[in-house]
Amino acid sequence: MTAFLLSQIIIGFAAFFDLLSFQFKERKKIIICFVFAVILIAIHFALLEQWTAAGLMALAAVRYITSLFTTSRQMVVLFSISSLVVTYFTYAGFISLISCAASLFQNGAAFSKEDKRLRQFMILATSCWIVHNIIIGSPTAVLLELLFITSNFVGYYRYYVKTPKEVAEA
Repeated sequence: MTAFLLSQIIIGFAAFFDLLSFQFKERKKIIICFVFAVILIAIHFALLEQWTAAGLMALAAVRYITSLFTTSRQMVVLFSISSLVVTYFTYAGFISLISCAASLFQNGAAFSKEDKRLRQFMILATSCWIVHNIIIGSPTAVLLELLFITSNFVGYYRYYVKTPKEVAEA
């Protein structure tokens, strides 16, 4: 089995956790799903030798675990600096900048106190990852991010757009 094929299979498992994440309202459950997903996504990127993305996803696992215990704005700064350091040491051109931007948005999401803001930041981050994954040629990762952003929009609609009357009728 080639590294590419294995990476595509692994990203499929990550999709399960990503899809599940935004069907929860409780921030803690959303974050736990993210931890499992980003570990698998980091492995996927490593198999594709996308070292900035792999490093940022490994850092994301630590970030999400940390965010279970604190929403301190200082952590946003710490993890943003860490994202920039990872990007600096693994820089491979414009593609590294796209993954870094995604990571910076995810830092804001992880340390948001409310899930509404978390969802908004994740829409921005996911948009960056979609572009990144198109450029690196990982079709399953593009699909994963499209499913993830769709799941996020569905959850956002269910919790923040639907009128109280629609919620009562559901």
